[in-house]
Amino acid sequence: MMVLDMQTKPSRPRWYELYLQPCVAELLGTALFVFIGCLSVLKDSKDTGLLQPALVHGLALGPIVTIMEGI
Repeated sequence: MMVLDMQTKPSRPRWYELYLQPCVAELLGTALFVFIGCLSVLKDSKDTGLLQPALVHGLALGPIVTIMEGI
């Protein structure tokens, strides 16, 4: 019995993986970032000043980047 060792070519990414997915991920990430930032200002207490929106933006950026980095 003869065993054939055929190597297959790796498949090329499709057009939507190259162009559409990154655009949709960027749109979704930016929308989440702005939405979370706007929500942090709605219930702003007078004691925190600019600290609350700054913390919310900083802490929201980490998970958003981690979720979207695969795309």
